[in-house]
Amino acid sequence: DFLFFWGAVFLVTTTLVAFLKKENQELIPAKEETKGITDTYKLLFSIIKMPAVLTFCLLILTSKVGFSAADAVTGLKLVEEGVPKEHLALLAVPMVPLQIILPLVISKYTAGPQPLNTFYKAMPYRLLLGLEFAFLVWWAPKVKHEGGFPVYYYAVVVLSYALHQITLYSMYVAIMAFNAKVSDPLIGGTYMTLLNTVSNLGGNWPSTVALWLVDPLTVKECAGAQGHTCATAEATEV
Repeated sequence: DFLFFWGAVFLVTTTLVAFLKKENQELIPAKEETKGITDTYKLLFSIIKMPAVLTFCLLILTSKVGFSAADAVTGLKLVEEGVPKEHLALLAVPMVPLQIILPLVISKYTAGPQPLNTFYKAMPYRLLLGLEFAFLVWWAPKVKHEGGFPVYYYAVVVLSYALHQITLYSMYVAIMAFNAKVSDPLIGGTYMTLLNTVSNLGGNWPSTVALWLVDPLTVKECAGAQGHTCATAEATEV
């Protein structure tokens, strides 16, 4: 129902924009240096070869390794420890207004000459929240009772998620502001798309690796088969 409603809203608003919005024919857009897809890729390669861009790409591709496990695995581990999926989904609701307000607040601090300062300042706090998330997973079975989990546990989870959102958006908005600032206006679309793509990759590949490593790094013990770690799927089956 949720997806159907917003899908309908999306279709209606987009259709209204298509029919009711008129293009301003008087303004002539500035011509970009690229003319076709081949030129665009040639331009991308020339941008990537610039020493400053190459260094920035390497930094941004590795900057999120430290909190990839906390971001990708915490929710799954909480479910594994007995926290109902629907309760975790409900906890995301209070985050929505926060996610709307945060970019507006943070943009004031990233509008200056050094937007990445906000990125650097938020990083240690986000790393510390990774330890906080590990504590939440460890704490879950300790406070669990027959009726589920106490209200104070959910309160701590919501607070932790809220603090995490603040650090996450501080880093995200700072990177977006920096990309917009350093992109050459003449090829702004191509330049910004490249930097934003690298930024997205920097967040996605560590999460994928973290999820892939969960099984090999999990210490398991088979009930009734002492000494067997059940490290592989075959051993677990046996």
